[in-house]
Amino acid sequence: MNHGVRGVYGGKFLENSAYSAYSVVNVDYCVVEMTTPYKIPVSVLVVIYTPDLQVLLMERADHPGYWQSVTGSQNPGETLRETAIREVAEETGLNAAQFELSDDKQINSYEIYPEWRHRYAPGVTTNTEHVWRLKLPTPMPIKLAQREHVRYAWHPYQEAARPCFSPSNAAAILRLPQALT
Repeated sequence: MNHGVRGVYGGKFLENSAYSAYSVVNVDYCVVEMTTPYKIPVSVLVVIYTPDLQVLLMERADHPGYWQSVTGSQNPGETLRETAIREVAEETGLNAAQFELSDDKQINSYEIYPEWRHRYAPGVTTNTEHVWRLKLPTPMPIKLAQREHVRYAWHPYQEAARPCFSPSNAAAILRLPQALT
């Protein structure tokens, strides 16, 4: 299957690799064609919160009742910070660069749910998740990505951890008070 992705990605040429069907090589201009768009098994989890520890949660479109913070896989050539900024923009419409974005320095490794393994290269069963925090001044309206989430809510951090389907997401939320001291 050829997806015909064309263009320059940050001045870097993308070619085949085991994980993502392409790797990064520096050049001035290139044409990119992806043949197997596997996800890289490295992701970010971005907990969005306010000074009074209100936390944003979004309900997944593909799994009613699955609530989560912003999360998503790293693209080839991206730093983890760039991944966090991109995922926040895609899932909420917010520009994370305009607010206080911090690396939590928490790294989780977990087994990829069997129903989502087809998104990764054959044999990949584990993902490495890097936790980030995004501090907003107040709860803000969010523009959801309809294909990813159906609704959102702001909750006090203790309540926000309960509906999270991901144990690492719940733990990151409950760590907020300690992480901020």
